[in-house]
Amino acid sequence: MSLFKINTNVGALNAYNALAKVNAQTQKASLRLATQKRINSVADDTSGFRVGKELQGKVTLMQASQGNIGSAKDMLSTAESALSAINDLINQIKGKVADSIDPSKNQASLASDVVALGNEINSIFSNTKFNDTALLSGASYSAGFSFRTGVEETTSVNFGTMNTLDISALTGATSASVSTVSVSTVETAVQNALGSIGNFSQRLDVKDEYLTAAISNATASVSRLFDADMAMEQLNATKGQIGSQVATSMLAQMNSAPQGILALFR
Repeated sequence: MSLFKINTNVGALNAYNALAKVNAQTQKASLRLATQKRINSVADDTSGFRVGKELQGKVTLMQASQGNIGSAKDMLSTAESALSAINDLINQIKGKVADSIDPSKNQASLASDVVALGNEINSIFSNTKFNDTALLSGASYSAGFSFRTGVEETTSVNFGTMNTLDISALTGATSASVSTVSVSTVETAVQNALGSIGNFSQRLDVKDEYLTAAISNATASVSRLFDADMAMEQLNATKGQIGSQVATSMLAQMNSAPQGILALFR
């Protein structure tokens, strides 16, 4: 009976709605092809958008933490080089002290050598810095060094009590005292510090490996949520274009259907 109604063409309206729906789907597929993203607005996938953005935030934090770990490793390497140099100087001092027990050696010369080596150790303690931060002396060393090494993790690095060591016996050695100079306290502190640096470096390596894997996995999850399946979207776009042409043709036919009523007036 609808064929003989001209005031309201329900069939044409239905065809129009179908065409609008097909066009919307085609536009969505075309947009995804253009942006290479499955989610272009919150409306596309509300829960997926939220989860994806949270994961992206964690990836950013983990990448920053990985950079901090690199800085911590560099700092430890700087301290290790300085402490290894001090360890070598200590060995030289031990040799000078052993020589001083030989009465045929020049005690004043040996004492002068010990003082020079002691001053060099003191200089290394005072001047070893990483980005203007003193590593072996001062308040910053005493408090230790903290690094953000995870999304919610902070690692504190402290490798001894170098700032409290007294090396006045070395820097003040004389002909009379050189044979009694002891470096055992300094040597023990340096070796303990080197051991701590080795342990911290191993821990940082583990954290670095974990973050590398975690960043990779989180990035993969973000990709699954946000990245478009280009092949599938191409199929959807092609299907939508064909469907749009068919729906347009059907709308034209349904829109002209009421013209049949004119036959009644011939």
